Amino acid sequence: MTGWLEPLGLDDGGYHGRLERAVVGQLQPPVRQRMIQAPSPGETLDDSRYSPEPEDFAKFTSERDRLYTMFAGLYAGALRIFPVWGRWIERAIPHVEGLRVLEVSFGTGHLLTQYAGRFETHGVDYNLRMAQVARRDLRRAEVKASLVRGSVEHLPYPDESFDSIVNTMAFSGYPDGVAALSEIRRVLRSDGRLILIDVNYPSDGNWIGKGLAEFWKLSGDILRDMGQLLDQLAFDYTHEEIGGRGSVHLFVARKQAGAQSLGR
Repeated sequence: MTGWLEPLGLDDGGYHGRLERAVVGQLQPPVRQRMIQAPSPGETLDDSRYSPEPEDFAKFTSERDRLYTMFAGLYAGALRIFPVWGRWIERAIPHVEGLRVLEVSFGTGHLLTQYAGRFETHGVDYNLRMAQVARRDLRRAEVKASLVRGSVEHLPYPDESFDSIVNTMAFSGYPDGVAALSEIRRVLRSDGRLILIDVNYPSDGNWIGKGLAEFWKLSGDILRDMGQLLDQLAFDYTHEEIGGRGSVHLFVARKQAGAQSLGR
């Protein structure tokens, strides 16, 4: 895919296009740890359970884009019917730090309406219909953010632009995990924080959590060994299973200052 950028015209209070370097307090990189007494995803599972990446990245992205367009208008209703979904993704908010924040794949903007007013907030999403709904809801909430339409594999920002990057229930929808995480790492400041929530297998293998993960996989999303991928791209991280009988995972990852990633 080629890189491209389409501003969405949201009033951002003068933030759009301004790339100031925030002054962030000196924070010690987290010690590599687990917040649950269990292996990270993939450590006790046969790698064959994970999804192969698609052969045709562009076709995969186009198909997912059509699907998201179909369901964009139903997402807010789904949050009302299934409020636990909102509670899961809101677990990302307490981990956001610094002055400049980017949400990658913000969808209909549910999280943005919750936290964007506290930071200089930016968002990028590939799906135009989702972005339109997010812009509308931000205006209704009287919350400002700078939103653009773009691809996670080609983020339209300079290197080391953000103190925190938020990504919830989206990474499994990217065809090229290494390219996506490499771009996220590129625009994250040295010692910056990535807060990532997504579906994966439960560490204890319980049948309900495993069934939910399998359903996610059958729906077309790509389940990966995220711990291994974060290691490969030079992140320190904590990991916690936060819902769905262990199928919803929260990773709070810090970019290793000065480290070289092993991405391709």
